[in-house]
Amino acid sequence: MIVAPQARHQVQDLLDFIDASPSPWHAAATAVERLETDGFRELKERDRWELGAGGRYYVVRGGSSLIAFVAGSQPLERSGFRIVGAHTDSPGLRLKPRAPHAADPMARLGVEVYGGPILASFADRDLSLAGRIGLRGGAGPQSRLIRFRQPLVRLPNLAIHMNRSVNEEGLKLNKQTELPLLLGNLLEAFSPAEQFLDLLAHEAAVEAADILNWELHVYDTQPGVFWGAHQEFIADSQLDNLASCHSSLSALLASHEPAATCVCALFDHEEVGSESAKGAGGSFLADILQRIAAELDRQAFGQAMARSFFISADMAHAYHPNFPSAYEPLHPIRVNGGPVIKTNACQRYATDGESEAYFMNLCEQAGAPWQQYAHRTDLGCGSTIGPLVASRLGLRTVDVGNPLWAMHSIRESAGALDHGMMIRVLERFYAESPA
Repeated sequence: MIVAPQARHQVQDLLDFIDASPSPWHAAATAVERLETDGFRELKERDRWELGAGGRYYVVRGGSSLIAFVAGSQPLERSGFRIVGAHTDSPGLRLKPRAPHAADPMARLGVEVYGGPILASFADRDLSLAGRIGLRGGAGPQSRLIRFRQPLVRLPNLAIHMNRSVNEEGLKLNKQTELPLLLGNLLEAFSPAEQFLDLLAHEAAVEAADILNWELHVYDTQPGVFWGAHQEFIADSQLDNLASCHSSLSALLASHEPAATCVCALFDHEEVGSESAKGAGGSFLADILQRIAAELDRQAFGQAMARSFFISADMAHAYHPNFPSAYEPLHPIRVNGGPVIKTNACQRYATDGESEAYFMNLCEQAGAPWQQYAHRTDLGCGSTIGPLVASRLGLRTVDVGNPLWAMHSIRESAGALDHGMMIRVLERFYAESPA
């Protein structure tokens, strides 16, 4: 299986995007940089908006959620919105507000579990910290991105001599007592808190006394790579779901003078339920759509929403040949087999027959194969932002994603061919002429 140069270029760009985005706040900043390079203009929610046909705009809420859009050439009530949604956050570990503490002879950092990560995958990795800090300022508190590029912390495994059953029973970590990260040796002249504040201040080039707080995510410093006999696979952190953020953003950047208004919505907090001011369960998307359509009356806005479509893009479970009993036997999802349509009778995914057929048609037009995923009936099924957006806004919705191994590990794997296929399908979606 040979990866063509264009597909390889797209996937390398994905790996670069992920490696520049070690936290949700960095992911939004990376997206903003790409949008502004392509001529998108920032809109502030507190300001009055003046929009024009063909205009390219973006809005950031809370530093880690972003909605970008290209205003369509056709009236909204006749063309509607073409919306792709994904999420900027990934499962992992977050520092507590008072993280630094002594555990003789070490300084450690206390963490909370964010979402549902595979905790064992964090052991013996080259870990560091990224996110944002709050600073005192003359005009009020300010927020600044921060990232330690060198390995800063570690979660060493307990030697097998003290944990003889680890290979039979798996690595089990007490979330309170065994997850704190080792930071360094205790220093006689400094408390762990002072030691950590000095590290933050040096990295951010600020005074330690000016640091008010932090929101810091633990990330793996190893960059993304191609692997496999023909380099047909990729491995990186946060493929779930920065790969979907990248594909939707790439498709929007390629959208010029669309008939319908094209929207790329990247939300934080999906991994913890989306119920926040900047999550997909909040008002962010509804607020932005209403402001785009501010000149329409209620009847016309209802027409626009009825003509709209939402693609919920989140990664899908790829078949793992070492664990065949974990999968629904008639729905094996193959890596490098193309985009996956996800269905669930209990509406854990928002796909229905009509929306599924619609996405299949998009795939055919884009020259991409599709796959259909159903979860084992005797296992609980995860969910996405699809049902949340569909139920709150009444939008026709399909849940899709690309195949992924080791979902929620700190090091996930996917296919080098699937990503370019998804971009082509989403480009076709944005370019579609209103019915």
